[in-house]
Amino acid sequence: MRSDARDGFRLPQAFWRAAERMGLSAPALLRQARLSAALHVTPDAWLTTAQYFVLWRAVETLSQDPAVGLRMTMETDASLHPPATLSAFFARDFRDGLFRLGRFKRLCTPEALTVEETGSECRVSVHWLHADAPEPDATADVAFAAVLELGRRGTGRHLRPIRVEMTRRGPISETHERYFDAPIHTGCGQNALVLDRADLDLPFAGHNPELLAVLDPSLAASLGEIEARSSLSDQVKILIQRRIASGKPDIADVARELGMSERTLQRRITEQGSSYRGLLDEVRRELSRHLLSDARNSVDEIAFLLGFQDKGSFYRAFRTWEGVTPARWRAPH
Repeated sequence: MRSDARDGFRLPQAFWRAAERMGLSAPALLRQARLSAALHVTPDAWLTTAQYFVLWRAVETLSQDPAVGLRMTMETDASLHPPATLSAFFARDFRDGLFRLGRFKRLCTPEALTVEETGSECRVSVHWLHADAPEPDATADVAFAAVLELGRRGTGRHLRPIRVEMTRRGPISETHERYFDAPIHTGCGQNALVLDRADLDLPFAGHNPELLAVLDPSLAASLGEIEARSSLSDQVKILIQRRIASGKPDIADVARELGMSERTLQRRITEQGSSYRGLLDEVRRELSRHLLSDARNSVDEIAFLLGFQDKGSFYRAFRTWEGVTPARWRAPH
């Protein structure tokens, strides 16, 4: 998906400190990524998603370590996290921590964290809202480790996922196997961490309601400012993106999260010259182009991830959007 005015965020100093521990100097990384040499010393410097991905690919190239994303996250002191993610460590339990991490994540990076509880499993995945290229393997590892470190540090237990799903092809490093201590599946259609749902009820030893009472209003106000700069249609599309992989982008759920009735949401979208079905199609079209640009994703997997009942339905929709079949569109892209 293309970048826009909302695709920008500050890179925390914790990133540079972790890179230095890996033996990666900021000047070397910025030269490799062909980014401004002053980026790491400019407090107000902003990155786009594309620049962030380029920076992480530089980390991968210079480190020659397939587990560099894991190592950098594991060695980051929780106290160095920005308030938006730090609040998750003071949550009531793992479920509350994941909720806070997902709610305030947009204050740090333009990502949407999806947490879906089904049966005995909890599936956690991250979607970059403005990505126009596949995310680096290292950033997926950072997302995995951020969630697992939250659970392990918060509960004081060595939590083990049920399984880890990765889009990358193997082989998987020994560091990955030791760290996750769980089955790892490669070549999947989406990066996801599947947790034991029972672990979400484990309490956090560092639960601090007094501190959260101070942090929450400030974080909520900052999040409100971001959302206020987005049109209602933009907000709806972001919420659809969070739910589409689970096959549940229902307007009722979206309206509930926006704090309005389904009828009111329909009316306000219509007033802006659109419809919920139209916004859903826009999201599916943007995501389909993004997923098709990565040859590792099969058309069957993409149809499933976009919530289509079968491959034929996806083919018909894509021909309507682009005028060609998915396979023909993919060839030059």
